[in-house]
Amino acid sequence: MAFQDYVDALKGELEEILDLDELEVKIYLNLLRTGPITASALAKELDVDRARMYRTVDKLVSRNILSTTLSIPKLCIPADPKEALNLALKKKEDEVKKIKKSGQGIIEKITNDIEVSNGTTVPTFRVVQGRSNIYSDIAQLIENSSGITYLVTTLEDISKMYHSVIPEKIKISEKKGGIVRLLVEINNAELTEFVKRFKATEIRVCKLPSNGRMVVQKDNQLIMSDSTNANNLSQNSELDFSLCTNSIEMINNLNKFCEMLWESGEPLNSKDMKGFSKKKK
Repeated sequence: MAFQDYVDALKGELEEILDLDELEVKIYLNLLRTGPITASALAKELDVDRARMYRTVDKLVSRNILSTTLSIPKLCIPADPKEALNLALKKKEDEVKKIKKSGQGIIEKITNDIEVSNGTTVPTFRVVQGRSNIYSDIAQLIENSSGITYLVTTLEDISKMYHSVIPEKIKISEKKGGIVRLLVEINNAELTEFVKRFKATEIRVCKLPSNGRMVVQKDNQLIMSDSTNANNLSQNSELDFSLCTNSIEMINNLNKFCEMLWESGEPLNSKDMKGFSKKKK
């Protein structure tokens, strides 16, 4: 396997687990392969602007993913993969501890000092930036569901979701009677097993109207992402934006659309996939 193919195979996992973007993954894996080299040599190796390389190296050093020597010129040294994983885990654990420690106290202060209203029936809209934040919203939506949730998205998005907590939340939803229906477009029957490992409750294959992402739960919530920056999204997860709304009119209109897509789709298995491929031609 060529080095770039190896990077492509691992980038989705490293992006989610270590919270790295595509360039950061390339730098880290390249350093593991070559050993200590200068940032200038890295820039030439990866065909990246030197100023951008220096900024990215500084960012990785501040996160302890890389370190640099005191020599002139400086050499970049990657952290051991086990150490990098432990650092990522420690960071997440510290974040959870901080929230648990301070969250309850803040809630009590708000409850005691502020007269909280009963909310509003006006539909709300919010824009969420960053793939990890969007996946967190999707995971929460699925976890709290005891009904049907439609998940309409691409193969690339499914490959990234697989390494998030979303598959675990699907199991939690199913224990409460929930159903997650995945709609995805597949042009190669050999990829069926790749999609099945996501463990959605039900999976169907159909021609999707766009390369965007849509998660719909009737009478509850809609999470929808645009597809105009599809090429950039694979390189930088922070360019991923989603619209989240509780507007019943929007939700139920798109839920009907998902129901129509579901009816037009084919169940995910080799036999149906062959027939689906012929039908597309």
